[in-house]
Amino acid sequence: MKKISLLAICLCFIVIQAFSQAIQWTEVYPGVWKGVAGKPENFDLLKASGAKPNSTALAKVGSATFPLQQADIKFELQDGKTFLSFPLELEEQLYGFGLNFQTVHQRAKVLELHVDHYGGKDNGRTHAPVPFYMSSKGYGVFINSARYIKVWAGTSLRKDSPIFPAEPVDRTAGKNWQSRNTSDAVEILVPAEGVEFYVFAGPKPLQVMQRYNLFNGGGYLPPRWGLGFTQRVKTRFTDKEVKEEVQAFQDKGYPLDFVGLEPGWQSWAYPGSFTWDKGRYPNPQAFVKEMLNKGIRLNLWINPYVSPKASFYKEIRPLTGSHTVWRGAVPDFNLPEARKIFFNQLKQDQIDIGVSGYKIDEVDGYDYHLWPDIAKFPSGVSAEQMRQTYGLMVQRYTSDLFKERNQRTFGLVRASNGGGTSFPYVIYNDYYNHEDFITALINSGFSGVLWTPEVRASKTGEEWLRRFQSNVFSPMAMINAWSSGTKPWTYPDVAEQVKEFSLLRMKMMPYWYTTFAKYHFEGIPPFRAMNLEEGFQQEVKREVAAANVNLEENPYAEATSKEIKDQYMAGDYLLVAPMFTGQTSRKVVLPKGKWYDFYTGDFVGDGKVITVTPGLDKIPVFVKDGGIIPMMPAKLHAPKLNEKVDLEVRFYGDKPASFMLYDDDGETFNYEKGAYSWREIKIEKLKNGTFKGSISAPEKGKPNTIGKVSFTYMTKK
Repeated sequence: MKKISLLAICLCFIVIQAFSQAIQWTEVYPGVWKGVAGKPENFDLLKASGAKPNSTALAKVGSATFPLQQADIKFELQDGKTFLSFPLELEEQLYGFGLNFQTVHQRAKVLELHVDHYGGKDNGRTHAPVPFYMSSKGYGVFINSARYIKVWAGTSLRKDSPIFPAEPVDRTAGKNWQSRNTSDAVEILVPAEGVEFYVFAGPKPLQVMQRYNLFNGGGYLPPRWGLGFTQRVKTRFTDKEVKEEVQAFQDKGYPLDFVGLEPGWQSWAYPGSFTWDKGRYPNPQAFVKEMLNKGIRLNLWINPYVSPKASFYKEIRPLTGSHTVWRGAVPDFNLPEARKIFFNQLKQDQIDIGVSGYKIDEVDGYDYHLWPDIAKFPSGVSAEQMRQTYGLMVQRYTSDLFKERNQRTFGLVRASNGGGTSFPYVIYNDYYNHEDFITALINSGFSGVLWTPEVRASKTGEEWLRRFQSNVFSPMAMINAWSSGTKPWTYPDVAEQVKEFSLLRMKMMPYWYTTFAKYHFEGIPPFRAMNLEEGFQQEVKREVAAANVNLEENPYAEATSKEIKDQYMAGDYLLVAPMFTGQTSRKVVLPKGKWYDFYTGDFVGDGKVITVTPGLDKIPVFVKDGGIIPMMPAKLHAPKLNEKVDLEVRFYGDKPASFMLYDDDGETFNYEKGAYSWREIKIEKLKNGTFKGSISAPEKGKPNTIGKVSFTYMTKK
């Protein structure tokens, strides 16, 4: 009897140990802690992406204390799966969990983070299901797993929770009964026997995002031409038709920096041959060179599945998965030999003759397009893990091809994930809801990815212009005419307004370029939610929430307590509030601090809700007090390598300010070797109330692309 009791005790102890193992904690960088639960898998998001933390920049963000009680973060192992639990307070809001299209607030969601084409519902299946979330309390959590991750974002209540109601409530009584739980935890299921995860401190929300982005290598710094304007032409265009379209842009005075060639550039597509179609492009090398001489780069559509028609099909076939996509072989990019065969084809056939980038299609879903979860790959990496990381790997290895040439690129991709922050790609999809596109742009700032609200076609000139206006204030200004054949001037009633905004995009290039430099060097998302802007945060005290105070008595408090998904920050100074088809007016929530109209410099408000009626010709844009917006003359192409341009520095507001203007050669990676500078623009207020502007001298031995500098004081006294 004693032996049985002793055995039972031992078994019980083993079970308790299995369910209650301690998390191993290490502070890996200032304000960044790694937690290890169980036995993490060898393959994960960071390994797939090859992300390398920017340790120098992370140190500059500064040290911080651990933002939670470590004892409140728990994990259990059960059925070969890892359950994580993170504490959640009553007044916390959650953001992130990937590229969502309809919601910014993510508390009370149940999600499965799964790479997929967005299907119209924020359920975790999306183009970038990044397993990272940020709390309004100023911390973030990243789960470094390449699995389908299940999340209960404050939806489930344990019976041993300290907030479990002391007195039950009878639903039939009809008073104080709730159909959903008030939860005190974010619970996460990882289908593996362990996982590595990271906690990022703030304490400010923006600092959380800085640490997360810098941990993943910092944002990508595009070439200047990547921030210009791009037109994607129809699927089966020939070299002659591309030349004619490029000439039309020139003749009509619309800017253009790179042209996207769709599947018809290849001799075989869906799946691809990855060689030029000699009927449409009889001399690719001469064609590419001619375009480059005109200041036009070429970006090529690919989906990374190999047709039996491809010249290297037989060679790569043994290094591919068990199932096909579009009847094409799926290379296992975890194998060096597979990478060598596939990416050498891109290098020799396209990049070596001057092609400047790629659009990577069909790496997201739907399920019936991609391989099933039962598929096998020769590297031994599971089909699930491949699904979560395939877009990452294609981005990584195409990026390397350009890096080897000391040549920056900028392109499009349909899927990304955690670890992909430093890649030169902007996400796009086949969905086409304007309002949801703006919400996605906002959410991209919580996920370390970029998103373009691209323009394709419209039912009216009004819709065309409204879409175009918001596209100008995004990471990539693009018309995607692969199907519609639309041009900027397709809708004559708004053609001049479209031209005005396309030229505004070019004028603002110094501002955009510096904004992306801060993304790279400091980790600050270039386009981001209002929740990351100082002066916007509305504290919701526990006692206020419990007392159910009527916020309608304070319209501003009410507005900031609600989900804001139709306005966003663009860089440090600009608040953008897009208009949608049929709108003649809209409300804008201004953070605390003075704000000014971008176009006129007029004061518009301070910490209040305003209603604007901008007319069709304008997208509402506002500048914070002390805002400095460096601009250049309108050009039809981005400045060339080391080309000097004059600057007009626009200043808004009535307080002294400074702005660090970034400068380098605009195209190479020489900035990684120190060939860059930050030049200080200062606005000083004189005793007579006027302002004086200045810019610091260029650094000796550093690139200098700045010509004459003039100052425009937008706010009239």
